[in-house]
Amino acid sequence: MRVNGTPHRTVWLDDESGVVKIIDQRKLPFAFEIEELRSVDDLATAIRDMHVRGAGCIGATAGFGMALAAREAAVQVDFPTALQASAELLTATRPTAVNLRWAVDRQLEAMAAVDSIDEKVEVATRVARDIADEDAQWCRRIGEHGLTLVREIAAGKAEGEAVNILTHCNAGWLAFVDYGSATAPIYAAHADGIPVHVWVDETRPRNQGARLTAWELGQEGVPHTVIADNVGGHLMQRGLVDLVITGTDRTTFTGDVANKIGTYLKALAAHDNGVPFYVALPSSTFDWEMEDGVREIPIEQRGGEEVSHLAGYEETAGAEVEVRLTPESSPTANYAFDVTPARLISGLITERGICRASREGVSELFPERFQGTP
Repeated sequence: MRVNGTPHRTVWLDDESGVVKIIDQRKLPFAFEIEELRSVDDLATAIRDMHVRGAGCIGATAGFGMALAAREAAVQVDFPTALQASAELLTATRPTAVNLRWAVDRQLEAMAAVDSIDEKVEVATRVARDIADEDAQWCRRIGEHGLTLVREIAAGKAEGEAVNILTHCNAGWLAFVDYGSATAPIYAAHADGIPVHVWVDETRPRNQGARLTAWELGQEGVPHTVIADNVGGHLMQRGLVDLVITGTDRTTFTGDVANKIGTYLKALAAHDNGVPFYVALPSSTFDWEMEDGVREIPIEQRGGEEVSHLAGYEETAGAEVEVRLTPESSPTANYAFDVTPARLISGLITERGICRASREGVSELFPERFQGTP
């Protein structure tokens, strides 16, 4: 996608320097900065402290992290032990997002298939690039499949009337390598000339909607309006939302969806008002071993300072500042994700097409994952 008209990905490996480069998402929308990551420790910090975030972007970053891990292990006495330590360091950074472990495990499996250390380093670099390229292509295909939903709604509108889409958090290109998941159908519709308007939840406590989704939609010229998190239900009651599309950080093979905290409430409101609620995801975000999302998906609990404090741009100072929102004596809780049961989801938009949020629906698109299962 574009930043000030120039195409960018969220994470990449610089061929000349061998350094992993990322868009530092903590600085957006007030500053656009490229950060250089030179070690596995740098990568782990970037994932844990949310310099990068979003399922696909975390996975791709972890893939590049394992490429750096192979290089670092190559100069150690015990390559396997050093490599495994780096893998464990990376997978511990964000427990809910399944793409992270998927990317690390894919790298370990690929390196195990070759013998020499030099081959392992070469393979890890190639696989890291493959993971990033696949993520971008899968998201592009999600856009193509999701476009059919937007077209169907647009066909019932008066000429020139916009399709109103509500999204939560940031499942845009910043959350992936390119295109995004929830935003991919929006960008595809916009490029196709279909009038669209996006309701952007601010998404407390880190405000990824207000800061990131709004910024990237603006870069692409997509009409949008930022709203407080609790406005969505009101808009649905008033018939001002035609479609809800969110992303996901982990989805069970039965269709339960873990996504940014507040997604479950949007799904309940959509269900109550007959608004279609879709979840967009590449297949790397499925957990093929987990059946009951509500009971089994680990929910990350982050530091309470994200709830008690708020950062924003102070125009007089010309800089971003942080302020306290709560009494100093008040404790805080910061559950980063919630789980939306499959029964509330109209469908899953994947790179292979759209399916029902159920074991049967998912198996129709990914039959190879269900071979030999009862």
